[in-house]
Amino acid sequence: MEKRFSLTQKDVDLMRSVFQPRQLEKGEFLFREGEIARYEAFVARGFLRRYAIDKKGKEHIVQFAPENWWVRDNKGFSDNEPSEFFTEAIEDSQLLLIDQHGHNLLIEKIQGYGPSFQLGLQKNVVAKEKRILHSLVATAEERYNDFLETYPSIVQRVPQHMLASYLGISPETLSRIRSRTQIR
Repeated sequence: MEKRFSLTQKDVDLMRSVFQPRQLEKGEFLFREGEIARYEAFVARGFLRRYAIDKKGKEHIVQFAPENWWVRDNKGFSDNEPSEFFTEAIEDSQLLLIDQHGHNLLIEKIQGYGPSFQLGLQKNVVAKEKRILHSLVATAEERYNDFLETYPSIVQRVPQHMLASYLGISPETLSRIRSRTQIR
């Protein structure tokens, strides 16, 4: 956060008082479907994914969260309702958790926190709108190429079946696309 806005020692002390460190091992869940996710998580190290499972048992990944990304379940965090998603560590991860009260306290007390958070939300909304549009109008290859261009560091860290789930395609289709892409 110090990269986005300046912090005084008092700000740092306040942040330390409201953030709770949490470690997850690969495969461990931060939250599961049906639980109330009362915390937002900042990924200090590692990698998380958020996904839902449909009635046929198929996973649908809606978010990847590598280092320096936030992951939050809005239904639980803001509305105190059970989550429809699983949030799981893809790699061993170190997180900083914050609840709604702590979040509101930081917005109120730290000058740059609120504007930085709002900017992050705006970027998130734009990214979600782009993803929805691409899922409706772009080909599988276009979605893959856009992902490569937008998140080049993530592609190497995600197993192929998870990337295929995120893109809304089968692992076999992704394999064919990757083969064609490497030939060029």
